[in-house]
Amino acid sequence: MKPGRRFQPLHMAGWLFADMLLVLALVAMGDQGDPQAADQRPGASSSASAAAKRSRHTGPRAVVRTPVKVAVDAPSGDDAGIVRALRGATARYRGRQAAFVLTFGRHTDPGAGGAYAHEVNSLLEKARPDMFRAATTRDFWKGGASSGHADIEIYFYTY
Repeated sequence: MKPGRRFQPLHMAGWLFADMLLVLALVAMGDQGDPQAADQRPGASSSASAAAKRSRHTGPRAVVRTPVKVAVDAPSGDDAGIVRALRGATARYRGRQAAFVLTFGRHTDPGAGGAYAHEVNSLLEKARPDMFRAATTRDFWKGGASSGHADIEIYFYTY
């Protein structure tokens, strides 16, 4: 410490406040409980009763960590073809709601690949309004020789 400089307790007040805020946030998050823990009880064998329990969740929704990966093949500019391909690729996931979608447009040129990904993302809600309403989307380029192809990663909500 340099001569003439004293320790000022006021300098530590900001750090103390930040640490206390972090502790309070962790305590509040730990107090929430797990809404899906009730569904995993042994003896809950009836699928109808399990479905009824899932529909009564009151806590915040979570996002499934593992994405569902689908692919779309349709020429750029063919909106009807892209919508048809999206409907076909997502048919087995009907009834679920997407939290966010990452779309990778394939092309040799990054600009064209990103533009194709954007085109596909702009048609998601038209293809499946209930699935993609209010979903966050991101456009990416993925190198490749074939154009008119997109690899899509869909992260669904847990319920």
